[in-house]
Amino acid sequence: MLKRFLQYYKPHRTLFWLDMTASLLVAVLGIVYPVITRAMLNDLIPNQKWQGILFAGLALLLIYLLRGLLNFFIQYQGHVMGVKMQATMRSDLFSHLEKLPFSFFDANETGKIMSRLTNDLKDVTELAHHGPENLIICSISILISFTYLSTIEFRLSLIVFACVPLLILVSLLTRKKMRSAFSRNREAMAVINGSLQSSIAGIRVTKAFTNSEIEKDKFETGNKAFIESSRDAYRSMATFHSSTAFITDVFNVVILIAGGIFLYAGEINFADYSAFIVSIGLFLNPVNTLIRFMEQFQDGIAGFERFLAIMDTPPEKDHPEAVDAGILEGTVEFRGVQSGYDDGPDILRGIDLAIRKGMTYALVGPSGGGKTTICHLIPHFYPLRGGEIYLDGKPLSRLTRESVRRNIGMVQQDVYLFNASIRDNILYGKPDATEDEVIEAAKRANIHEFIQSLENGYDTVIGERGVRLSGGQKQRLCIARVFLKNPPILILDEATSALDNTTEILIQRSLDELCRGRTTLVVAHRLSTIKNADEIAVIAKGSILERGTHEELLAQGGTYRTLYEQQFRDDVAPVTEDL
Repeated sequence: MLKRFLQYYKPHRTLFWLDMTASLLVAVLGIVYPVITRAMLNDLIPNQKWQGILFAGLALLLIYLLRGLLNFFIQYQGHVMGVKMQATMRSDLFSHLEKLPFSFFDANETGKIMSRLTNDLKDVTELAHHGPENLIICSISILISFTYLSTIEFRLSLIVFACVPLLILVSLLTRKKMRSAFSRNREAMAVINGSLQSSIAGIRVTKAFTNSEIEKDKFETGNKAFIESSRDAYRSMATFHSSTAFITDVFNVVILIAGGIFLYAGEINFADYSAFIVSIGLFLNPVNTLIRFMEQFQDGIAGFERFLAIMDTPPEKDHPEAVDAGILEGTVEFRGVQSGYDDGPDILRGIDLAIRKGMTYALVGPSGGGKTTICHLIPHFYPLRGGEIYLDGKPLSRLTRESVRRNIGMVQQDVYLFNASIRDNILYGKPDATEDEVIEAAKRANIHEFIQSLENGYDTVIGERGVRLSGGQKQRLCIARVFLKNPPILILDEATSALDNTTEILIQRSLDELCRGRTTLVVAHRLSTIKNADEIAVIAKGSILERGTHEELLAQGGTYRTLYEQQFRDDVAPVTEDL
């Protein structure tokens, strides 16, 4: 882990070494004050060398000015270096997240992931800046101060130094518990962020159902867990600090008693004893700084471990022999496909189906039967457990994911639009498209006139998830996006199921235009929208029960006919999940 942490310093070597050099000079200059103090007490003051006293004071003032400038550089440029490292880590983490499979996001809340991108990396930044700086300054300060104290009275210095192993032992005993406690505290904070993100994203649902109290209770559950984990963390921290503070207080007692004995025995004069007392701060202060640094170290390490937990999650990987799919014609074939999610049971069990180029193929059936899973397998969002999918006769597993997805356009029930302009959302289908291409796509999606009616036209910002648009407007923007992409394969997953009948008719016209000349897979609950499909398959419990045209399936008198009759008969109850 240390090696991976240190690699983030490499792009900032120059700034790092300047920062460390400044830290070294600050540590060295710290010895000047006790040296001058000793000289004054032993020589300048007793011998009334007033010019020497004045010169020493001015020299000390200049040294403090230099040290102030060096401290400014350390605080400013050191933090800048830490922020740059944080930005690099955040970029690496974001890039890695973009490569992770869908299953990772199924299992991890957005708020928790955001917590690792923000809170955790901020702690890592503080460690990146203050860690080497504190270690260098404190280590050198301890070494220099011990050497200087030894020139005053070596035996007294050894007595003081003998207390250090006890301090180290106490630190080691309490450090492990503190590290574990702060790690749990970070996890609790991530839970709060996850709950907060979920509640804010669903605020309209919360208000519609007047369930503010329920959301508050859910948030408070996480909040209380955070309090408990914080209590454990701060209890560990209090144990650490109180124990180490007691040991450092023992230093002062040892110095007082041992120094008094040496002074009484005539082993040290009063001036040197006074200088020793003044100088002991040079030894104790960096020791205390290292002790305080342990808390920051625990935070930073816990944050970096959580950062690595995501970075070590295996990304989507193409087969070593995978090739670019190029521009597909649009033939899709499933042969004995089995699939499921994570460690759960199979969702699909031996699916066989063939979709010819330019064909419209519809999937119908009860919820949970596996229709959406079929849609997710064609773009290779999830791995297969058995069988194979062929695109233009080529095994999907031997094609790169990016090239496959480049050939596929999707319009789903849950449309996702970004909090950006209408133009930017359409351009998502083809980022390098011209303005004319964007307008043409909007026209074909029957939304150009609506966009022109807006005050800012294509520059109108639509809000998070397109909250300022109606359901039909959002669907048509999504359709425009796919028009711009112009893929040979189109997947419509319940694209109109959330719309009212009037809006559905308008959207259907856009979809009919979009489907023309493309291989289209349609998932629909409203059977009226797929009556003209070239072939329809009835999916239930992971298997294909029936297949054929609309007329053929009605003639069979099976599940499809039952679904059709129930949907168009007012006095019949809704379709059950068991069909």
